[in-house]
Amino acid sequence: MSTLHPPRLAPIFAVTPSAPGTPVHSIQTMRRKAAGHSGPLTKILVANRGEIAIRVFRTAHELAMHTVAIYSYEDRMSAHRQKADEAYRVGTGLTPVGAYLAQDDIIRIALEHGVDMIHPGYGFLSENAEFARKVEQAGIAFVGPTPEVIDGLGDKTKARTLGDNATKVGVPIVPGTPGPVSSWKDADAFIKEYGFPVIVKAAMGGGGRGMRVVREQSDFKNAFERAVSEAKSAFGDGTVFIERFLERPRHIEVQLLADAQGNTVHLFERDCSVQRRHQKVVEVAPAMHLPEEVRQAILADAIKLAKSVKYRNAGTAEFLVDQMGRHYFIEINPRIQVEHTITEAITGLDIVAAQIQIAAGATLPQLGLTQEAITKRGFAIQCRVTTEDASQNFQPDTGKIEVYRSAGGNGVRLDASSGFAGAQITPHYDSLLVKVTVTGTTYEVARRKMLRALVEFRIRGVKTNIPFLFRLLTHDVFISGKTWTTFIDDTPELFKLVQSQNRAQKLLAYLGDIAVNGSSIKGQTGEPGLKQDIVIPPLQNRESPDGQPLDTSLPCEVGWRNIIVEKGPEAFAKAVREYPGTLIMDTTWRDAHQSLLATRLRTIDMVNIAKETSWALSGAYSLECWGGATFDVAMRFLYEDPWERLRALRRLVPNIPLQALVRGANGVGYTSYPDNAIYDFSKKAVENGLDIFRVFDSLNYIENMKLGIDAAKKAGGVVEAVVCYSGDVASSKETKYTLQYYLDFVEQLVKEGIHVLGIKDMAGLLKPHAAKLLVGSIREKYPDLPIHVHSHDTAGISAASMIAAAAAGADVVDVAIDSMSGLTSQPPMGRRLHGSGADGPWHGHSCFEANVRASDSSVFAHEMPGGQYTNLMFQASQLGLGTQWTEIKKKYIEANDLCGNIIKVTPSSKVVGDFAQWMTQNSLSKEDVIARADQLDFPSSVVEFFQGYLGQPVGGFPEPLRTNIIRNKPRIDGRPGTSLEPIDFKKTKAELRSKFGKHITDADVTSYVMYPKVFEEYQSFLEKYGDLSVIPTRYFLGRPDIGEEMHISIEQGKTLIVRLMAVGPVVEGRAQRDVWFEVNGEVRAVSVEDKNSAVETVSREKATSDPGSVGAPMSGVVVEVRVKEGQEIKKGDPLCVLSAMKMESAVTAPVSGRIKRVVVQEGDSINSGDLTVEIVH
Repeated sequence: MSTLHPPRLAPIFAVTPSAPGTPVHSIQTMRRKAAGHSGPLTKILVANRGEIAIRVFRTAHELAMHTVAIYSYEDRMSAHRQKADEAYRVGTGLTPVGAYLAQDDIIRIALEHGVDMIHPGYGFLSENAEFARKVEQAGIAFVGPTPEVIDGLGDKTKARTLGDNATKVGVPIVPGTPGPVSSWKDADAFIKEYGFPVIVKAAMGGGGRGMRVVREQSDFKNAFERAVSEAKSAFGDGTVFIERFLERPRHIEVQLLADAQGNTVHLFERDCSVQRRHQKVVEVAPAMHLPEEVRQAILADAIKLAKSVKYRNAGTAEFLVDQMGRHYFIEINPRIQVEHTITEAITGLDIVAAQIQIAAGATLPQLGLTQEAITKRGFAIQCRVTTEDASQNFQPDTGKIEVYRSAGGNGVRLDASSGFAGAQITPHYDSLLVKVTVTGTTYEVARRKMLRALVEFRIRGVKTNIPFLFRLLTHDVFISGKTWTTFIDDTPELFKLVQSQNRAQKLLAYLGDIAVNGSSIKGQTGEPGLKQDIVIPPLQNRESPDGQPLDTSLPCEVGWRNIIVEKGPEAFAKAVREYPGTLIMDTTWRDAHQSLLATRLRTIDMVNIAKETSWALSGAYSLECWGGATFDVAMRFLYEDPWERLRALRRLVPNIPLQALVRGANGVGYTSYPDNAIYDFSKKAVENGLDIFRVFDSLNYIENMKLGIDAAKKAGGVVEAVVCYSGDVASSKETKYTLQYYLDFVEQLVKEGIHVLGIKDMAGLLKPHAAKLLVGSIREKYPDLPIHVHSHDTAGISAASMIAAAAAGADVVDVAIDSMSGLTSQPPMGRRLHGSGADGPWHGHSCFEANVRASDSSVFAHEMPGGQYTNLMFQASQLGLGTQWTEIKKKYIEANDLCGNIIKVTPSSKVVGDFAQWMTQNSLSKEDVIARADQLDFPSSVVEFFQGYLGQPVGGFPEPLRTNIIRNKPRIDGRPGTSLEPIDFKKTKAELRSKFGKHITDADVTSYVMYPKVFEEYQSFLEKYGDLSVIPTRYFLGRPDIGEEMHISIEQGKTLIVRLMAVGPVVEGRAQRDVWFEVNGEVRAVSVEDKNSAVETVSREKATSDPGSVGAPMSGVVVEVRVKEGQEIKKGDPLCVLSAMKMESAVTAPVSGRIKRVVVQEGDSINSGDLTVEIVH
């Protein structure tokens, strides 16, 4: 049934026709022509804003009317202003809300612009009798009840009079005060008669504002005063009244329509029970599980009440239904309701059209709106999508909507205002963004349709309550349709929210930052060398007579790992020993790129050739792909999850054992941990796909080794225990790391029940003759023990050494793919894999290559590990010491001597490296250090080494240097982990989830235990940019070109096609640029800080020669300040902590005294010698 003006109403809308022959060009004349009528009431002003203003405009346009909007200054960019034919600013000089309450100004605008009718919408002046009266006195039709009816109903205290008289028409009411209550003390009599709980209600209120439920006398005064204050702020009137509060009732309301002749009909009922703080959240029509006799009684009572007050226009009679099925009248709202859309959905009627036509003088029979003609069909549900964060107690969110994609389809209706990308959500008004109304043949069909609609929404830039609505709609109580008014407050599990991932917008934020500022990945020099897709050539099938390539669409299933899976570690070790040839381990995915590319190889590049690798190296002993520096670098510099790397490679390479380098009692960290942390790490490693633990200790300290071996064994892994090689066993001058030393150490390892023995030559010191002597001697003593030899090619001799080791009885030697071999990496495995595709992806990482162009025989003097060589070179460059590399190598020798000529492999090599750089930076000789050890501020790693946190070095610590360095700090003379408190993993997980969210897994907890600060920074990065591991490396590291199309697969079957469109100019005064992208054909923009524009040159004060003027011992970033001005300190107390790359150094007080000035703060970048603290002494 159409609710446009029927022909019999034409006189109401008659106007003078256009002159004969006048062409019809205006939208207004086209509207009237399409509507089939014309008349004098042609222009309507909506005294409101937002979605309800747009809702009225739409119906008015269908009725061939001209529309006028009003807007406050703060709303000058709002959508409702643009939807009207005319728009005028209202309330100049008033507050954002006050502008829409400026009655006289609204009427002025209406009169000046020929307005015939004013529709008040809901809220603001919709229940203000004074406004309605002024409108009518101005000769303008008011779309609503008469001023007298509003006066009696809009004020809830006067509506109580209607309730008191309700018994005359047989309508029950909730007990309440007969009139307004001016003071909390005046409520005593009512409370004594009816008791608690009670509800304090704003007389002029609506939308839950100015309402408070009070259950205890002690809370009453505060609740009353807050209700009054809130009512006054929201409605300009602080009058309140009090009612008895019903426990867990349903809120049922009836939509009414009445004309000026007393004809009254209902449009059935709505269930508005799902509320929060008396603000409706979800509404349903018709009400579920309402006994028919109760339904009919409520509908009949609503009609009685409306007739008794001579109601006109649209209104809503509201009732509460208690748990016994008894209903109580509470109020009539003399206006259109937010939730009117669901009534329109089940009846097919346009309530706003009926409002306008009734205000124009039409009767219900003229509109065809008789009770018999009004029917209902199916069910409808409305959800109010708001810009509120349910996880933060529904705190309203503000800001710019960056992305807005709405729902649609069969049975979905949207009523919105600011629902568009670029809309600015301000704090001035209601947080409603869009009303979603769905219809279905049954309640369940409608509920499922609503879920589908909400899933389709993509709103970015501001928080919304959509995650909460998901939880609500899927809760068993809501599914059953048996909700009550305090259901949300009574159901805390509704707030266990699942947040949207917001992946696309976060990725754009990163790509935008790259486009503006370039890569921020530490260690990168220039753009990546490869900027096109990697073409992986086919693998030759050696068994095919016609040379057909291998089908590598699926991973190979044949390999050494099958023995581990089917028979266990012992059988695997036995099979390796019985193998007649020499096996290889490929280090490309771990040590090779650690040695050549600063450990910057990304998971996606390994994954892209993983299936091919499973075929090409199916006969390999193992692939080293995890542990060592890769674990922390993955989080620290590449912003990806090391556990996901392990899982991904396991899925794609099911046949080759995966191996990790594990630092004994240090796990994959740089310090000691409680024993249960190492057992936990090892267990999780196996669960996530690891097969072989290459367990070593950076000092060859057997007690640390025992822990790592036992943890790996109990986890079910293959235990490859390592003896770290240093010195030269073939030299008669070697007195510390002799052949007998190694044989004795191997004997200790064998006693622990290891499966394989590893010989780890970290620096490439193992010469061919020494390899033959060492391996041959071990083979002779242990004929059944598999031996695995690892070296580096720093001096260019490792290939010869590996051949010698194999000839002497080694079962496995380490090699790398040709393009990742040589120099500080491992020797090449040979060109037999040429064309396999395994070489391809690494060329994109050339921007991380160190300036190492040839072999370096000086390694036999400084003994620097291959994995450290290029990393230390990079660190030196970052610290401003790049030109002093030769000096650093000399200081490395001296630092090693100061430490006692120790085994050097991470983390002990880091100690020596930090020591060497610190000595270089501060121009200190070995003799200087010895002489001034009790006064100098050493790097933290050096202090902790001498304390004993890494364990006990071969031959012990040099004294008195140790005592002078650690001074009054704790001294550990055994295995460090024995004195550490066990980790409470359950508690730690709860704390991390509380801080970062429910996505934290058990593996994440282990990452945090190993690297607390790195993990927290990684999680913060994820929160800002999302999972970047899916971005192809050339876009992760390099600026995209304008117009370049990027294909980014965010999950199986979901690919983002991203095109960089433009980079805007710097926004004046903000150092920001807007970067424009096209994502799957949709234009999006992100705002990015231009770090070059934001750079501010800071000139820092230098320390003087005064002992109280404390300078920075090295360049770095201040990560912690431990003192404040006026504080008394003693000599040796820590003042602040500096960090440069992975090296931290505490700055301590050289003298006792009082802090006069602290001139640094956390986050400051300072240079060596810059003043940090000034001490009065």
